[in-house]
Amino acid sequence: MSCIAHTSPARQLARHRRRLLGALAPALLGVAAAMSALPAAAQAPASGPSGIYTCIDDKGRRLTSDRPIAECSAKEQRVLNRDGSLKAIHPPTLTADERAEQEAREKRAAEARAAQADAVRRDRNLMARYPSEAPHQKAREAALGGVRLALRSSEQRLADLAAERKPLLDEAEFYKGRTMPEKLKAQIEAVDASVEAQRNAVATQEAELARINRLYDAELQRLRKLWAGAPAGSLGPIHEPPTAAPKAVSNTTR
Repeated sequence: MSCIAHTSPARQLARHRRRLLGALAPALLGVAAAMSALPAAAQAPASGPSGIYTCIDDKGRRLTSDRPIAECSAKEQRVLNRDGSLKAIHPPTLTADERAEQEAREKRAAEARAAQADAVRRDRNLMARYPSEAPHQKAREAALGGVRLALRSSEQRLADLAAERKPLLDEAEFYKGRTMPEKLKAQIEAVDASVEAQRNAVATQEAELARINRLYDAELQRLRKLWAGAPAGSLGPIHEPPTAAPKAVSNTTR
């Protein structure tokens, strides 16, 4: 009796699938090769603004294209929808000099905005610090107080030096027409040097008093306008008065 091998349905289906894939493999490879040969632009979706570009060239001709027009690169180009309505404005391509000028303008505008914001901030801080004239005057007196104290000290030192110098000059009169002793001469020169230094200090302190008063005068003038309702930042930049040069001090002893 002969034995007949029976193949299960699952094995038959698997064998059938292998034969089918083997037959389709060359076709699939051909499709893959064809896709790889396509240009990148054909495989990728179109990018950039879609629309109809139109412009007037240098010869007065109206040009139209579905992409930016090279002949009008230095001109503004209008981008239209399919129904003819305006979609966008394509700006001209800038030269290197034009780009540099544009960047310079933008930098100046940014600096102006920053300066204006700083002026607003400073005006608001000024009004917060001095809501009325009384605290401003108090601040002025406090600023002047230290300089006035130093000035009084310098003036007192000058008086002391004058008193110290008088007996030295009286002694020097004794040697009139004769050689003055080196010790006495050195003492007089030392006192004279101290007198000159103190006079310079007095001149510097007086100039500082004037500078502080100019600063507070300008500040008070600005505050009065702000208190009256002027918007913060509307009064221009705030400039601190420069320090005045001290008056020249004569070397001649008083």
